[in-house]
Amino acid sequence: MSAQPGGPYGPLIPVPDLNPDALRAAVAKIAPSRLPALTQHLFEATTNAQQTQSLAPLRAFVHSWAVFIAIERHPERAARLRELERIVDAGEQDPAKAIDEIRQIRRAAEAEAGL
Repeated sequence: MSAQPGGPYGPLIPVPDLNPDALRAAVAKIAPSRLPALTQHLFEATTNAQQTQSLAPLRAFVHSWAVFIAIERHPERAARLRELERIVDAGEQDPAKAIDEIRQIRRAAEAEAGL
């Protein structure tokens, strides 16, 4: 794991390495309720990789969970993303600005994770 600067209070955890064990350890610290989903996704990715003889499913697993962790390790950013998703899901207002901000959050998370 490498340290990265965060918001005014800093991130909850350092940026993990991009491998299943490090991602699992990070999720266990910041969102333990998501461990079953991570385990299931890893099982499916491994099975698909074997069946297709491709690393693409494993790369997708790493990408997905690295972005999740990069977002969730900053509670303010995670809360803002959930609020933006609620705005889009509610359909009560034009979602264009919310969607744009969601994209910005995800791009920042990808960069932070080294993707």
